[in-house]
Amino acid sequence: MKPIRLSAHARQMLRFRGADEAEIADAIRTAPWGSARGDRFDCRRDFAYGRSWNGTIYETKQVRPIFVEEAEEIVVVTVYVYYF
Repeated sequence: MKPIRLSAHARQMLRFRGADEAEIADAIRTAPWGSARGDRFDCRRDFAYGRSWNGTIYETKQVRPIFVEEAEEIVVVTVYVYYF
């Protein structure tokens, strides 16, 4: 599979949204891809969490990267994280 590179924006959002690069790569490599806006793709992967995020305990964290598949690499444009 192609290497995965995070854009500057995606890398900056990791800290605010609570994801890490390993989770993003795991989601892209294992979850089915869907079509996002334009030439972008997305996918979703649930991870066991069981910790506090912003003062609330959540059992599950869902990581949803938005990315573009280029000829030589996959570029992550942004990442969304949902807690439930």
